[in-house]
Amino acid sequence: MANDTQKPGGMQRFLERGLKWVLAPAALVILYVFFGIFGRNYFSYPTLVNIIDAAYYIGFISMGVTFVIITGGIDLSVGTVMMASAIIGGTALKHGFPMVPSLLLIIVVGSAFGLFNGLFVSRLKMPPFIVTLGTMMISMGVGSIVSNVSSATFPIRNTPGGWFKSMFLYLTPAGIGIPTGAILLILVAVICHIMLSSTKMGRYTYAIGSNMEAARLSGVDVRKWQMLVYVIAGFTAGIGGISYAAIYTTVLPAQGQGFELYAIAAAVIGGTSLAGGIGTIWGTIIGVFIMSVLATGLPSLNLEAHYQTFFTGVIVIGAVLLDMYRNKKAAEVRIETPADAYRASMLAKISALRQEAAAGGSKEAAAARKEAAAARAEMKATFARMKREEKEEQSRIRSEERAADRDFAEMLRSGESAQRSAAGPEPDRPRD
Repeated sequence: MANDTQKPGGMQRFLERGLKWVLAPAALVILYVFFGIFGRNYFSYPTLVNIIDAAYYIGFISMGVTFVIITGGIDLSVGTVMMASAIIGGTALKHGFPMVPSLLLIIVVGSAFGLFNGLFVSRLKMPPFIVTLGTMMISMGVGSIVSNVSSATFPIRNTPGGWFKSMFLYLTPAGIGIPTGAILLILVAVICHIMLSSTKMGRYTYAIGSNMEAARLSGVDVRKWQMLVYVIAGFTAGIGGISYAAIYTTVLPAQGQGFELYAIAAAVIGGTSLAGGIGTIWGTIIGVFIMSVLATGLPSLNLEAHYQTFFTGVIVIGAVLLDMYRNKKAAEVRIETPADAYRASMLAKISALRQEAAAGGSKEAAAARKEAAAARAEMKATFARMKREEKEEQSRIRSEERAADRDFAEMLRSGESAQRSAAGPEPDRPRD
């Protein structure tokens, strides 16, 4: 007896599950090769350093945003929180704070904003969009107030406190830049990956994003873990603020609006589902580098920076469409038809004949191979015929259903006309 449901084949499983994870790395390689072929001096070491430099601060905040999106939330404040944290740390440095406490202050401020978001989302059940939109404005205002609407400048190289720049870009005596920040980026990515894939917090994060109510009924402290992911987003925003200060030296007040969109785009491009429950840190990192390659590659084609925004939007829409397709396919229930059952039985027979050919002598093997080839040819012809007949039958049934719908609608209209005729004409209304 045939099974009620059909087990998808290898190609079908790839289209539903694997395609999404293959497209982002493939797109990264294709973009890099494209700009290398058509751009000016793109296959060069300085360009590679620029690609990595451009990925730092977006990479850090993207990892935190990935946690939030997996739970089904959103964080629109990470960009402004990153800049507010950096300018508050720079202001403290300007007023006499040592370098190390100032850098730690950046991370503390970012985490505090994350805690603020988490409390309002998890405890007060406010929509994440509204809470983080408010925090975006608050952080911009707080940064301007603390800095007195003035920029914060961090020490340059070869000056007291300038050592922290070497955490992200080390210059050799010959002036060659080594992107040491890539080590920190990979280290944070590894930690976040372990947290998501190998800890209780990661399991609960995916569970909350997949079905929050089911997670709560299973005994998960939803409020605790939901709050924690926003704290992580704030923490990584603080690290992003340090990387921004190290790369650009000067931090301006009321800046950072728009960075959150690049962070969300990187997560979505990397395979994180905006519906929640799906996402990986490494996918997000690939999404970050895709945008970094766009940012450095388009100028090599004499295209201005605003083209990056355009192409990033196109890529994000494509990633969301792919996610919708995957979710739709995953939700489908497949009924095994007689043609599918016949094909499965014939494939099992052919597999048994091939095993017999491999284990038998030369004459037996030749006979088994011949029988397997004949069975395969028969299977192709019969399966195609059965599928064609099934499609014709489905088409006939749909035609009959449409005809029945038309007959039913016509019957309703006839009944309404008969009722109006039986009721007679409406009496004239008296005039005023």
